[in-house]
Amino acid sequence: MSLRGGGPIDELAVPSGTTVEEHDVVVDGDVLVGGQSTVEFGLRGRNVAIGERVEVGDDIEADGDCRLDTWCTVDGNVLVGEDAYLGERVTVTGRLMVSGDLDIGDDVNIEEGFEANGWIVIRNPVPTLVFYFIVLSQLLRAGETDAADELAEALADGDDVREPLLIPRGAEVSDDAWRVSTPASVGDDCRIHGNLRAESITVGERNEVFGSLRAREGVTVGADTTIHGDVTTRGGTVTVRAGARILGDVSAGDLVVYDGAEIDGTLRARGEMKLIQSVPEEDETGSGAEDGTETDSEPELADEREEEAESTGPEDGDEPQSEGEEAESEGEEAESEGEEAESEGEEAESEGEEAESEGEEAEDGVAPDTDEDGSTQPDADTATEADTEDTTTGAGVTTEAEESDAAVGDVPNEPQ
Repeated sequence: MSLRGGGPIDELAVPSGTTVEEHDVVVDGDVLVGGQSTVEFGLRGRNVAIGERVEVGDDIEADGDCRLDTWCTVDGNVLVGEDAYLGERVTVTGRLMVSGDLDIGDDVNIEEGFEANGWIVIRNPVPTLVFYFIVLSQLLRAGETDAADELAEALADGDDVREPLLIPRGAEVSDDAWRVSTPASVGDDCRIHGNLRAESITVGERNEVFGSLRAREGVTVGADTTIHGDVTTRGGTVTVRAGARILGDVSAGDLVVYDGAEIDGTLRARGEMKLIQSVPEEDETGSGAEDGTETDSEPELADEREEEAESTGPEDGDEPQSEGEEAESEGEEAESEGEEAESEGEEAESEGEEAESEGEEAEDGVAPDTDEDGSTQPDADTATEADTEDTTTGAGVTTEAEESDAAVGDVPNEPQ
């Protein structure tokens, strides 16, 4: 991949999880280095692509493909897990080991020899991106969309997309300093050796930088990051997040320090200096106070709701109870009426029996008895007539009582 002109790499981007060891820069993703750069470390990554006239000071290890453009120099060995592409006039001071195919150009100097398990083609290789675009265009013209999709997925390594290490054109990367003329950004959980010199610098969280930070514009140090050196900017703003620690001096145009940051050296600011408390802590404090007031009012609201439930509950519950009580009272009234009717019938029957006994005595010829006050009892004929009248009257009463009893007896069945 020839990187002429300004090039597509416009910043120094160190992905998350990058580690700078004693001799190598180790990343999980790809490594892309712009033209005319100097890298004194070795490079270890998935795919490694080096621009033209780049000098690498140690070994190169690529798990995938490796491409060295024209006039590159590698002071060490080159180990490639898949295919290798070497442009013309490339110099390798060590040994070249390729597990796949080797595409090599003219006037390539490999001092300790090379090995390749696949095909070896000696010519000037076509730039990798140009070759892929040619293949994709031909597949699309032929209507082979499925094959084009498979090729695109293979180029992207499926769903396993990782951030690459980007080193812009004309950069100098060494154990002493990382110097670029573009903005620089460092991800999270990185360990870097060397001072960072860039147009602007942004350092993520949980990093450890064994060196200083210097930029023409702003510098931002993320939370829980340790800088073993000074932080300096000419006219920009230096922002130190909560939990960050700077083992040196801080000099800036404007300075913003969050609560919880530690700075062991002196603070110098030509403009404003702000000390800001952490915004999440303020939110938590405010929400806690609001929660406290709400918790105080919640029991009162609960008590009011319980009182309302108690006040409304019995009214709603009395309706079925009152209906049941009315039905029971109606049944009791009906039963009392039936008992009264039965008592009246029994009295009428007793009167009829007395009249019958008196009639029998009159038939037997018994004289009427005189009362103590001298009154005489009626004779037999009179007694018989009275008996018949009483009997008819008693019979009539009995039938009326039975009718009332039958009529009342049906009343209790209504509530049931």
